Amino acid sequence: MPEETREDLIRSYYRVRTALGLLGLSLPVTLIIGGILPLGHIEPSISDYYHTVLRDIFVGTMCAIALFLISYSGHRRAMGERISDNFMTTCAGLAAFGVAFFPNEGPEGTVASSLAQLALGRDLAATGHYTSAVIFFTCLAYMCLAKFSRTAKPFRRRIYKASGWCIVAMTFAIIGASYAKISLTGPLHDFVVDYMLVLWFEAVAIWAFSIAWLTKGRAEMSIVKLVKRKPHAAPTPAE
Repeated sequence: MPEETREDLIRSYYRVRTALGLLGLSLPVTLIIGGILPLGHIEPSISDYYHTVLRDIFVGTMCAIALFLISYSGHRRAMGERISDNFMTTCAGLAAFGVAFFPNEGPEGTVASSLAQLALGRDLAATGHYTSAVIFFTCLAYMCLAKFSRTAKPFRRRIYKASGWCIVAMTFAIIGASYAKISLTGPLHDFVVDYMLVLWFEAVAIWAFSIAWLTKGRAEMSIVKLVKRKPHAAPTPAE
């Protein structure tokens, strides 16, 4: 492959990863600030913003993330690998669409307000939402732990591993806190809602995903700089 073409491809990957990272970093912040200013309060979870005037921001950002993930092919499957980058990012992208278009049940008394809720009912649509969210975070964690860290240099490998395990921990925390928020009553339910634990667990998981993808983008750009400095040397596979 000509050097210019390879460099253009790497820059394209860098832009995709940077866009993914920035979208992830900005989503919780935008919704929290947006909730404080026009709404006067913060919703107990990121998904609950679907049922507010900030729905467009939530759905639009999740759709943008979904499209970026689906369009990102990643590296070819190495010998011995059973799951390719493209398969994992496509699954994550489809799950992101599910998070966007299958709303959660919303506050008590909320009427059906989406096509999914009208077609499936509030409870089944919410099941689709939570299932999609678990698949989304699982795929992202797998990318960090099994894909990004595979050939990374030690410092970046630690970032990918930390991000991946953080996503795993936050996914379990989200499941537990969501169960308390939806199904329980009493002090535990009030604690989860009052301190907005679901919101913060979701935000930390998304930020961890964002940091990993921004780091990956910087790694790719370091390859471009290496190629420019040593035009006749093959770039190191370590990222």
